[in-house]
Amino acid sequence: DALLALKNNLADPNNVLQSWDPTLDNPCRWFNVTCNNENSVTRVEVGNANLSGKLVPDLGLLTNLQYLALVGNNISGVIPEELGNLTNLVCLNLSLNALTGYIPTTLGKLTKLRFLRLNNNSLTGQIPMALTTIDTLDLSNNRLEGNIPINGSFSPLNPVRFFLLPFF
Repeated sequence: DALLALKNNLADPNNVLQSWDPTLDNPCRWFNVTCNNENSVTRVEVGNANLSGKLVPDLGLLTNLQYLALVGNNISGVIPEELGNLTNLVCLNLSLNALTGYIPTTLGKLTKLRFLRLNNNSLTGQIPMALTTIDTLDLSNNRLEGNIPINGSFSPLNPVRFFLLPFF
């Protein structure tokens, strides 16, 4: 139901989500969706598909999701706070979209999250200090403000893999 809610909230001019058919009760048969042995969705990857619209809070119901990548679309609006419920998430890549608003602090609850790319959007506000488990973090080309956290909870980050440029 969460993926159908997403599909219903997105314009899909290239019909890349055509296989996301509500009459097929098992999303594991859909293109761009991967499941585990228990038929739980673990991966959703739809990149460069010219999708537009908004992300839905229902995505937070995909509790076994490990990988969410919707790169290079025209998805707008805010990143739902409910993504903080995806406790198995390892990779979140929403780069190259038109997202606005703050980076949800709830993402800091995702202790398995290692790869976060939100670059090339229009995100505003400050970088949440709670993002402590990230190995690769790319927030470049947004409208973030304030100081870049370089100590405290951000000290575990490898600076070579911490992308915030350009600085204007």
